[in-house]
Amino acid sequence: MFQTAAKMFVLAPNVSLSRGILLSIRHYCKKTPTKLRVSEALSSGELGANIKVQGWVRSIRPQKENLFLHVNDGSSLQSLQIVASSELNDPLLTFGSAVEVTGSLKESPNRKQPVELQADQIRVVGECNPVDFPFKIKERHGLEYIRQFPHLRCRTNIFSSLLRIRSEATAAIQSYFKENGFVQIHTPVITSNDCEGAGELFRVEPSGQEKEEDGNFFSVPAFLTVSGQLHLEVMSGAFSGVYTFGPTFRAENSQSRRHLAEFYMVEAEVSFTQSLEDLTKVMEDMFRSATEHVLAHCAEDVDLFHRHVTPGQRDNVDAMLKRKFSVITYSEAIDILNRSSHKFAFPTHWGCDLQTEHEKHLVKHCGSVPVFVTDYPYDLKPFYARDNQDRPKHTAAAVDLLVPGVGELCGGSLREERPDLLRARLAQAGLEDSYGWYLDLRRFGSVPHGGFGMGFERYLQCILGVDNIKDVIPFPRFSHSCLL
Repeated sequence: MFQTAAKMFVLAPNVSLSRGILLSIRHYCKKTPTKLRVSEALSSGELGANIKVQGWVRSIRPQKENLFLHVNDGSSLQSLQIVASSELNDPLLTFGSAVEVTGSLKESPNRKQPVELQADQIRVVGECNPVDFPFKIKERHGLEYIRQFPHLRCRTNIFSSLLRIRSEATAAIQSYFKENGFVQIHTPVITSNDCEGAGELFRVEPSGQEKEEDGNFFSVPAFLTVSGQLHLEVMSGAFSGVYTFGPTFRAENSQSRRHLAEFYMVEAEVSFTQSLEDLTKVMEDMFRSATEHVLAHCAEDVDLFHRHVTPGQRDNVDAMLKRKFSVITYSEAIDILNRSSHKFAFPTHWGCDLQTEHEKHLVKHCGSVPVFVTDYPYDLKPFYARDNQDRPKHTAAAVDLLVPGVGELCGGSLREERPDLLRARLAQAGLEDSYGWYLDLRRFGSVPHGGFGMGFERYLQCILGVDNIKDVIPFPRFSHSCLL
């Protein structure tokens, strides 16, 4: 059996090859190019190999006898230099055009690249008018400018780097949970519960159909999920650790740099725990594990941000990884804020909800490293947060992780597992009829448990130093904007 990149030749038993057929097969094998991604071509040590790459032209420089191109296919920040005879030039070969190039790999005289492709053939697959194309050759466009073109911004170096980082960070978080024995749960996007206290809801109704007699397609009001937490709590009755990673929705009329109507959230639930330290350990370990993985596997892409978008951010990230996260109580946080000489737009007092300005000040006060704030006022937290029963300052076993440049990154709590206290809290909130199933969880083999959620886009903002959350998600959705 003889195999090439494109064909497989199988010989029947007792059939031998003549010298002529064998030479023909060798000739075929030699001439058939191997398709490689740009990243594979750049790392290939097979000089002289006959290959084919497909991608988009990032630069073009015609000369009298030679033609120089840089082609990128999204697999690497670095492009592959193509060297060709000027005879292969084509009027359709422009900046932004899609091409297929075949040729042989040669050692590059340029120290910045190990190899280049000596082209035998260049075929224009997709034309691009460089005059109308919103991104210009050799120009470094800002994130705010490219945000205007959500259908094209993946073609820029900076946003393609962001998408590779986002992909690698997703894989790193998944790996962390898998390696630590968590089971992934696909929680529903459409739900009948509102995870009380999480935010405004998007109502789900059928379009273009007659409504059911009771007015509801699902027979009950249905919404886009604001959190998978309650569904994870169901699963925590059968597994010691579960997590979900998916889209969540908030119908908040906000144009801020920290909020989106649709964003991704990492949520986890840990069974058999009565300690906030068990939750903070998972948060901190996950943050460190994912960040170290991204820095190691996306070094060039991260460096592009840290050099050209947020200079100095790498030092901040290194400091976060080197130092243990701080821990303070909510009461200590209020004392710090009240003693500060800084004039806050929102006044601070025991019982107030912490605003972004307060969160950033606390992080700075603690040495510009992540800080856990624990034991919030009981009345600030939803019905499922565990009552600390510490009078007169009535607090809940809840925790937020605050990080530099962003503020709140994670929020979580121990869950109230005591049926009587939970029933009283539900009744106080007028939710007892809707959450009978939630009370059932405490009747049949319930265990002390807790969990948290982390905004994935805010995590990317934190490690990259990106100021606006709309610049770390492929297609941002926010009030008055749903492009594409």
